[in-house]
Amino acid sequence: MMMSWACASLLLAAPILATAADVKNGPYTFDNWPTHYVFSDGTDAGLAVKYQYDVDRYSGDGSFEDAQTNRRKEFGAFIKKPGVYDATAVYDFQARTWLDVFARVQTKALFGTDLGALRAGFSKTPVGFEGNTGTGSTTFLETALPIQAIYASRRLGVDWALARPAYIINLGYYTGGDLQGDSDGHMVAGRVAWTPFNAPGNVLHLGISASRETPDWITDGRGVATPPGSRLRAKPEASLTDIRLIDSGVLSFTDSIDRRGLEGLLIEGPWSVQAEYLRADINRQGNRPSYSADGYYAFVSWVVTGESRGYAAGNVADVKPKGPWGAVELALRYSELNLDDGVNLGGREHDITFGANWYINRYLKLQGNYVHADSTRRDVVVDPNVVEFRAQVMF
Repeated sequence: MMMSWACASLLLAAPILATAADVKNGPYTFDNWPTHYVFSDGTDAGLAVKYQYDVDRYSGDGSFEDAQTNRRKEFGAFIKKPGVYDATAVYDFQARTWLDVFARVQTKALFGTDLGALRAGFSKTPVGFEGNTGTGSTTFLETALPIQAIYASRRLGVDWALARPAYIINLGYYTGGDLQGDSDGHMVAGRVAWTPFNAPGNVLHLGISASRETPDWITDGRGVATPPGSRLRAKPEASLTDIRLIDSGVLSFTDSIDRRGLEGLLIEGPWSVQAEYLRADINRQGNRPSYSADGYYAFVSWVVTGESRGYAAGNVADVKPKGPWGAVELALRYSELNLDDGVNLGGREHDITFGANWYINRYLKLQGNYVHADSTRRDVVVDPNVVEFRAQVMF
């Protein structure tokens, strides 16, 4: 209860903080308070907070229940020295899970030549463009169907990233599962993107990614061993429900999971188009049948007030409002996911989502989505409609 009151206070305080950020006070500014402080040598240390409150309303299918609650309550700390290193640790008190926990160093600071950045810790894996977008900077409230089902999220490991104006390369090796004690095994992954246009308001990003994950057997404290398994499923692009309309079920005795992705982004002034295709091939031990699933999404975005979507180092960022009344964005997305393969009838689904975002200032964002989902699983058709809203404060 106290956490909810504190987060609600942050929502109310956000416009005040945004106004105060424009007030100068000698060498120290309100822009550095209360979230971070920059030392004389350039070292920057501070806090990172993200709070989201969601409201979901369903129609067209009686199995869904309306809901409203906290979506995320993230609290973290960071320290960085530009061009040298950075480190962060973030925990989501709503989901009770660790998020990014890593340290990264720039090779130029080590060797005098820029050979990219080396990172170690708990971080996002490369296959999944929308999945690598920060959850506070997504155009829609929830990620598209194929991202939910196929994206591997975070793993413990090390990675290397090289960012140049015209291209991006990311390679990683992950082992030891995650900080929640799940996903034991190891993974190798890579991503390459070509960015021939890479300037504010003028971006073309074309990328390809792939990974192979080999899950481990799990032995509990009693010495009981459980074979490795995998499962692909997705919610109807609404978070406040436990219902998955399509679901592969548990694929036990998984030997390896191969993920592949194609991604594209075009930003031209206030307009942008983003699309992605993902595929997962699950190989199983013994003579058990393999399993494949794939899906894609595409969306168009228009910032009505004239600003552009942000982009840096291969990831999309929030719109930064320029006017006193903030920025307004409209977007339309189509997504599709196929979990039927052979005798495994996990189902098929396609969703259409209309979104509207109001970026009130750098701290406060209001979002609204209308989702029409259409799923078929074993000849059962379920097609709910969802109206969802979100209030977010992030600094």
